[in-house]
Amino acid sequence: MAAMSDVVAVWEVALSDGVHKVQFEHGTTTGKRVVTVDNKELLRRNWMFKLVGKESFTIGKGHKAVIFIEAVSGFAYQYTLDVDGKSLEKFIENRSKTSKTWTLTLDGVDTRIVLEKDTMDIWCNGKQMETAGEFVDDGTETHFTVGNHGCYVKAVSSGKRKDGIVHSLIVDGSEIPEAVE
Repeated sequence: MAAMSDVVAVWEVALSDGVHKVQFEHGTTTGKRVVTVDNKELLRRNWMFKLVGKESFTIGKGHKAVIFIEAVSGFAYQYTLDVDGKSLEKFIENRSKTSKTWTLTLDGVDTRIVLEKDTMDIWCNGKQMETAGEFVDDGTETHFTVGNHGCYVKAVSSGKRKDGIVHSLIVDGSEIPEAVE
């Protein structure tokens, strides 16, 4: 584990395959740069004489990430994380439009289910699920199973153009409230 003094930034990035913890170490006296994702070291550079710049790496299933290191004043530095070419804030805002997440406990296991709205792909605890879609009177249902639990995402028009389609998760006949990540 890193000497805490060199850890300058920690971010949490929620993706379909899970919530990833990105940690950045910057030794301003040694010129060291270390990027770890989910406690796995992805990148280490020693004796970087240039203290500003950027480091690129991948998170999850092919999401491109870049940490920007900028001098603010004197010996103070600012660290920003971009994911898929957007600032983390913009990326999170965009993800909330393109995906929906539910968290629940099934058979004593914390379970995180993510719907990717553009593809209707469903992920459960980091694995893409086999799904079967069907049309119903008021919209569509995308069925899948988790363990021996029958689940489906119901997509219904809100009737309001601004709100578009409303997605809800039904597990064993009960609607699950959306998670806020």
